Amino acid sequence: MSADKLDAYRSKRDATRTPEPVPEPGPLPTGQDDTFVIHEHHARRLHWDLRLERDGVLASWAIPKGLPLDPKTNHLAVHTEDHPIEYATFEGEIAQGEYGGGLMLVWDRGTYETEKWTDREVKIVMHGARATGRYVLFQTDGKNWMIHRMDPPPNPGPPTAADLRPMLPEERRRLPRDQDAYGFEFDLGGTRALAGVENGEARLFAEDGTPLDHPDLAGLGKNLLGLPAVLDGQIVEMEGTPVYMIFDVLRLNGGVLLDRVYRDRRRTLDHLSLRGPHWQTTPWFPGDGKPVLKVARDQGLPAVLAKRLDSPYVPGARSPYWLRVPVGD
Repeated sequence: MSADKLDAYRSKRDATRTPEPVPEPGPLPTGQDDTFVIHEHHARRLHWDLRLERDGVLASWAIPKGLPLDPKTNHLAVHTEDHPIEYATFEGEIAQGEYGGGLMLVWDRGTYETEKWTDREVKIVMHGARATGRYVLFQTDGKNWMIHRMDPPPNPGPPTAADLRPMLPEERRRLPRDQDAYGFEFDLGGTRALAGVENGEARLFAEDGTPLDHPDLAGLGKNLLGLPAVLDGQIVEMEGTPVYMIFDVLRLNGGVLLDRVYRDRRRTLDHLSLRGPHWQTTPWFPGDGKPVLKVARDQGLPAVLAKRLDSPYVPGARSPYWLRVPVGD
């Protein structure tokens, strides 16, 4: 072999500045050519990266809108440089200014079967937690490919905001002792609501699933890049104007994030940068609740919320993963 398959990958990265794996040149590992990983990549623009183990590397495509769920819709897939096998388990924050700078999270990982693999067409069957089914990638122009789902869409599809019920906190008189294990938020009061964004339109639903009158959320769909989503938050009056304060993301595109830990859901939400005239993302503070409690008391807020960093989202449950601590006198 005259050239190392990872030469292009190495040429774009400085091992002293990126947390990504940058293996030295040498023999490539051998495997079963059956591992796939999909990364959620909050780079300059949010996209998903599909990586397929092949001949000692991960063949990679950047997919701006993620995997299509419906066979009637094809999505753009841009062929990128091969990545090292070690990238199949990589998660981390690539420094801004570096190639691909931004948050990289594993969206799904599993196995796949190859039905066809040529320089212009790849047919696979994926077996993952979120990504399952038969897909074909086909080249259209240079690095530009398309990805198409070949089998029927999943039934049922991803849950909507009307299907889900909010996760609820247990009441506590004091902050938890192991504060390093928690993230802290302000309880702003108001009305709890889940937001569903479909086809660019946002609708709010009460805790029992009934539709709510809500602030003008026109533009939230565009803020989400046109991707379907389910958000959790509260409608709060701010200077006489109702504002939807967002503190969690339960679904993004075709991916249901209920099993993703709170810390990573919040990181995803932060990187979405949701802010508009009638909606915004609330702050959160990992590791130390005492200053948060003091600020809440000074601002006349009713309570703070302590949420375990490693907690999943359990719809409709009142869970000890989340604690509500009143500010007191």
